[in-house]
Amino acid sequence: MPAASHPAQEALLARIRSLLPPGRPVREVAMFGGRAVMLEEAMLVSAGRDGSLLVRIDPARHAELLTRDGARQAVMGTERTMGEGWLEVEPRVLAEDVQLGRWLQDALEHHDR
Repeated sequence: MPAASHPAQEALLARIRSLLPPGRPVREVAMFGGRAVMLEEAMLVSAGRDGSLLVRIDPARHAELLTRDGARQAVMGTERTMGEGWLEVEPRVLAEDVQLGRWLQDALEHHDR
């Protein structure tokens, strides 16, 4: 898999790789200003250069998941708000694998539905 160009991003990607279920086709691509983790050609999450996480979730759960600590509406660039189903998670709440795993599970549930 390609190496990330920023230490926080690289560390987050390594943790993501270790938490994903084995045996499924995963690849990383540059996308949305970060490194997107693609599962079966669909984006699950994207690791930001600062260690933040862009998460693709079920739009029906958007309001619910937006209330979690460190979650905010994803913004592309400086002004363009991304639609429902896209959240950004602050690095500070991803320090433990439990929290990161929870966000990955939400992304996997949306992917696998």
